[in-house]
Amino acid sequence: MAPALLLVPAALASFILAFGTGVEFVRFTSLQPLLGRISESGGPDARQGWLAALQDRSILAPLAWDLGLLLLFVGQHSLMAAERVKAWTCRYFGVLQRSLYVACTALALQLVMRYWEPVPRGPVLWEARAEPWATWVPLLCFVLHVISWLLIFSILLVFDYAELMGLKQVYYHVLGLGEPLALKSPRALRLFSHLRHPVCVELLTVLWVVPTLGTDRLLLALLLTLYLGLAHGLDQQDLRYLRAQLQRKLHLLSRPQDGEAE
Repeated sequence: MAPALLLVPAALASFILAFGTGVEFVRFTSLQPLLGRISESGGPDARQGWLAALQDRSILAPLAWDLGLLLLFVGQHSLMAAERVKAWTCRYFGVLQRSLYVACTALALQLVMRYWEPVPRGPVLWEARAEPWATWVPLLCFVLHVISWLLIFSILLVFDYAELMGLKQVYYHVLGLGEPLALKSPRALRLFSHLRHPVCVELLTVLWVVPTLGTDRLLLALLLTLYLGLAHGLDQQDLRYLRAQLQRKLHLLSRPQDGEAE
């Protein structure tokens, strides 16, 4: 039992790192663009057009750096999700395989957020500057971001957050209950293999719905949208399973409690 209990601190450390990274990701994708940044170059009037930006190394250099950071994150996230890599990590790390994946993903995302280079002098795809849009568009974006993050946290709980973070695997291992995925139905396993990101629509809302879509934000939104789109492969069978599970949960929620029934 003692060696098994040593796995618990490792899983908890991975969970804490992932949770802190998630909080930082909310700041990076929502609070930072919604609150706005003061441009060091003098504001919107100093921004260049798209054609001039393609010839300006002061704009292309940070964009290339940001692209490299995003490719690092996408590469890590995809490579460690490959079956051969998962089999290798399971062989050497055992029940901590999921915790290792979560920790590495959090570290890669931390690198993106901490070393991200903004491009304040770059062109913008859209910007709410004139009234009343300068007041109402940021407010609308804020409301949509709050709704999206609430939906994201709710969906993660429904999709078994403890298992996604690797805690449940260690918990089951310590108690000798086996692998949690072994207890799930074949249809659920099939869905999980196709749906790597259950919060795709909400994340896309967070990425694109901003008052000002600048050059670096456009790069972030485009690349992550492409990645999220390629990571999904739902078919009609998966959609039927999701619909059946939703109807079952709604039926359970609509059932009267014992006290109310009496």
